[in-house]
Amino acid sequence: MAPLGSRRARVLALPAGLALTASLGFLPAGAATAAELSDAPTAATAADGPKLSYVVNVGGGRWTADSVRRSIAAAGGSVVQSYDQIGVIVVHSQNPDFAKTIRKAKGVVSAGSTRTAPLSAQTDDSIGEGSQALTPAEIKAASQAAADGQDPLEPLQWDLPAIKADKAHQKTLGSKRVTVGIIDTGVDDTHPDLAPNFDAAASANCVGGKPDTTPGSWRPKAGESDHGTHVAGTIGAAKNGIGVTGVAPGVKLAGIKVSTPEGFFYTEAVVCGFVWAAEHGIDVTNNSYYTDPWMFACKNDEDQKALIEAVTRATRYAEKKGAVNVAAAGNEGYDLAGDSILDESSPNDSTPGGREIDPKKCFDFPAMLPGVVTVSATGAKDLKASYSNYGLGVIDVAAPGGDSTKYQPPQAPANNGLILSTTVNGGYNYKAGTSMASPHVAGVLALLKSTHPNASPAALKALLSAQADERACAPYDIDGDGTNDAVCEGGKQKNGFYGAGIVDALDAVRK
Repeated sequence: MAPLGSRRARVLALPAGLALTASLGFLPAGAATAAELSDAPTAATAADGPKLSYVVNVGGGRWTADSVRRSIAAAGGSVVQSYDQIGVIVVHSQNPDFAKTIRKAKGVVSAGSTRTAPLSAQTDDSIGEGSQALTPAEIKAASQAAADGQDPLEPLQWDLPAIKADKAHQKTLGSKRVTVGIIDTGVDDTHPDLAPNFDAAASANCVGGKPDTTPGSWRPKAGESDHGTHVAGTIGAAKNGIGVTGVAPGVKLAGIKVSTPEGFFYTEAVVCGFVWAAEHGIDVTNNSYYTDPWMFACKNDEDQKALIEAVTRATRYAEKKGAVNVAAAGNEGYDLAGDSILDESSPNDSTPGGREIDPKKCFDFPAMLPGVVTVSATGAKDLKASYSNYGLGVIDVAAPGGDSTKYQPPQAPANNGLILSTTVNGGYNYKAGTSMASPHVAGVLALLKSTHPNASPAALKALLSAQADERACAPYDIDGDGTNDAVCEGGKQKNGFYGAGIVDALDAVRK
């Protein structure tokens, strides 16, 4: 994962001192399910280099993949998992020249290492979410302010009325036939606000690049991030008389864990997550992360090009199978439609080096991939959050992600400008970031799917944009120092800060 202050699932420091968490070809479908390979020939080459993970993208069909698997073995690689549906093979190898060698094999479109640190040597001391715990006084005040029909902490959730979710709940809470997959750090399904809606059969641990369905494998372990659990609560915390309420509190939730214990979201895990979602009835996926170790992966680099290709194939496969994919735009305050961006954190699993990239050629993915709904964050005053990335033609819609209370204070009884949701061990806390905005959009899409059960992903995305509440550009001086902090380009119907607008949950439940 990224160093402190630079990514969705990570601490984001605001000036006020408030910590926040913040196209390539698609292969025709092959086999119906992922096939684990154990019959590949023994590697003919011995290598003693660092053990790395790779993705090998195959062109052609199943017979080509069989040939490539033999070439992988000959090049000193061992197959971890072969996703023949999309022509992506996950490989481990200690041959330092494995990628160069396998790229020359017949049937290989691209191949690259998914990391720059050995499999056994990833460390990251900056893990953290920048969470703020609820105080007993806040809990008591919220409970006293709760109206009939509200969960006890709902008065502190200013984000629900911001997208009219409170009014939507008067019509419907969403359908149990709709499932949202949280591709993230894991979901603590033992939480009393999540357990009623959790679907264990649709959940898995994909961290190693192939699905592990051991019961509970999708949960964060002790000391691991609660990021995915917070995201899950925003999407679908049950309306059950306790705690908080999700945007779509009647839909099903699935946990798809793709983050290592150190907090890295590597390509093989992300690919596994999307393929798992595609084949287990997931209607919406939420993706509040970028794929490590590159904040922006560039197509002119052979390794990075392969990572983009693999995840692109996986997202398209998930959409082909009926899922709408939603992703957070990022917390660095970048203009993703600008001419250049200084990326100082990549690669984040070894030694980062500053590099200037062109965001038209280098991508934060999955957020910037074709077909993915890209979400910017707003605060309690419906303005772009101070940290949120933006960009005309990149941002599709906006949603509450929270901001410093100094910049965008909410109306009472809410008194915290961040997003309140579930955390591990049955608790609740505040976080902010585009990580928190994206699940609001996933929740609205779940309500849309509940209202229009036969709608295709394309139709759902069109409805989402058409129903969004338009918000025009305006001078943006979020810290009030007399200087514009970012430039919003575009008109009221589509612009770089808000895309088509702030999503509307009430419209989503109107037929």
